Amino acid sequence: MPTLKDTYPLYLNNKAAQPNTDLEVTDKYTGEVAFRCALATTDVIEEAIAGAVRAAEPMARMASYEKQQVLEHCVTRFRERFDELAYALCVEAGKPINDAEGEVTRLIDTFKIAAEESTRNYGEVQPLDISPRAKGYMGMWKRVPIGPCSFISPFNFPLNLAAHKIAPAIAVGCPFVMKPASKTPLGAIIMGEVLAETDLPEGAFSILPASRDGADLFTVDERLKLLSFTGSPGVGWDLKAKAGKKPVILELGGNAAVIVDKDADLNHAMERIIFGAFYQSGQSCIGVQRIIVHEDIYDTFKDMLVTKTATLIAGDPKDKSTFIGPMISEKEASRLKGWIDDAVADGASLLCGGNLEGAMLEATLLEGVARGCDAVTEEAFGPLAILSKFSNWDDAMAEVNDSKFGLQAGIFTSDIHQVLDAWDTLDVGGVVVNDVSSYRVDNMPYGGVKDSGLGREGIRFAMEDMTEIRNLVIRRV
Repeated sequence: MPTLKDTYPLYLNNKAAQPNTDLEVTDKYTGEVAFRCALATTDVIEEAIAGAVRAAEPMARMASYEKQQVLEHCVTRFRERFDELAYALCVEAGKPINDAEGEVTRLIDTFKIAAEESTRNYGEVQPLDISPRAKGYMGMWKRVPIGPCSFISPFNFPLNLAAHKIAPAIAVGCPFVMKPASKTPLGAIIMGEVLAETDLPEGAFSILPASRDGADLFTVDERLKLLSFTGSPGVGWDLKAKAGKKPVILELGGNAAVIVDKDADLNHAMERIIFGAFYQSGQSCIGVQRIIVHEDIYDTFKDMLVTKTATLIAGDPKDKSTFIGPMISEKEASRLKGWIDDAVADGASLLCGGNLEGAMLEATLLEGVARGCDAVTEEAFGPLAILSKFSNWDDAMAEVNDSKFGLQAGIFTSDIHQVLDAWDTLDVGGVVVNDVSSYRVDNMPYGGVKDSGLGREGIRFAMEDMTEIRNLVIRRV
């Protein structure tokens, strides 16, 4: 099994720096300090932003093949360091090793997609002679890098969600400063170590673990031309309010729903919903939180879910047999346990789970939860799912939409008309048919509406956000 170092640096203007070892990062299963890494001070963040400003012009001048070579180097090195990256996720995030290996695979996919897209930053020739006054004029436009970018990434996918910011920035030629989550900084630091092996212009990147107070510097500085944040809704909307003139991309929370119709393949739906609700202990913004089942199959499907949930193995995330690992902290586990207890006190039935030990919360299913309970209205972000029944398809869709969130939804049905109705009606960023809301491929447009955020990720779509259109008009005389 790989081993971790005792200390890790931050990356300032492409170079490792160890100004301190002030950030303690724990093994989320044992609770013991796993390693220490550098914590960026205000002066370090200021120096990083200044470096990104200096790097803007040389980054913009990089040829497409040069950016592609950087991204391809990352793909190669991530493959070589696969086991190390997966183990680091196990330790710092408490992510079961099978899920951790899956995330490393997606990290590699994300950089591979970006390498391909780095040579496809197209423009367009546009006829302008739409009226007599424009006869003899022609136009064309291209996309140019927006400039220095600011990225803030979360703890739950510390590799791939950081990659969804870093890889498109390199593909278009934007320097960046990144603040990884303080609970899980190592994945981003390892990415910095790999990027430091390349010939990117000095100042092209800085990866800076920092306190939450330090996040303000990543937000308010006008030299930063775009902010991309993934994390909690409360923090995200607050940062947007402080961001000033710069565009802001927000990937925030959800309490995603799936609908299971009476004609669904129940075995398939059950297996996928178990995965969608409980993989990596439910700590996914598109994890299945609400399960809406047709009344004709409700009792049968409920029994299937409860039986399967009871077989899930909880324990050490480093063990291959583990499906449920710890939540990110005892505080978060206690918060969700409180929501479960409140729902039961308000009349809900506990179908299985609900027990808490430290940061380990059992996979939990509830039914009959009152509509105003936090377990329904807020983002659980843990191993909790809630069952309800429907008789009419329109009512089921209305229940999906009865949320302040709108990331993705899943529907299990064989009726193409219902699929199209859902695509038209569900107020979400994406509808997944015959699979769960938590399904994502890393080249697709991904993001939400309502309190779930603004903008879309997925490499090509992030590249659009990180570039601006520059027009050219030519008069032929």
